[in-house]
Amino acid sequence: MSPTGTRERIQAVALRLFSEQGYESTSMRQIAEELGFTKAALYYHFNSKQDIVRALMETMRSEVGDLVAWAGAQEPGPELRREVIARWAAIMQHQGLRMFRFLSANYRLVRDIRSESGQREGMATAMGRLFAVLTPPGASVEDRLRARFALLVINMTGMASRDMDADEEEILEATARISASLLPPEF
Repeated sequence: MSPTGTRERIQAVALRLFSEQGYESTSMRQIAEELGFTKAALYYHFNSKQDIVRALMETMRSEVGDLVAWAGAQEPGPELRREVIARWAAIMQHQGLRMFRFLSANYRLVRDIRSESGQREGMATAMGRLFAVLTPPGASVEDRLRARFALLVINMTGMASRDMDADEEEILEATARISASLLPPEF
């Protein structure tokens, strides 16, 4: 397996353990054991749990940044708005519900990591740019809110589906359909 593939696998296992046991209750030793690694092998890729979280956050930030840049370079219109919703849902699906549950449950840790790295442009800024792409000039207040809700409903899925007895993929697919349905047809 390539070093990149190994790092991704470590991140996926760590995120699962953080979600199941809590960040504070998960040790690097447990992550290594779950992977079938020695602790030394795990430390070769990541120095700490915080480093793993930084990598998870960077992946998400990069994917969202790519979407914002792509959307900003496209011709405005209904097709773009539908494609932004579809791509946003795909990013969220790639990260999975665990990531959103982890981020919301560990707000202080995420905030501290973000401020350590000097990240000024966070998710709120990216969302603002996507809101602008989704909202045509002259849209009514209701339609502007519909456009914003179309993105936000995807973000809220982690909390909204917490106790649902349903497969993650099924939940994420349903969320994408609900999100797309919020955009008025004339959008």
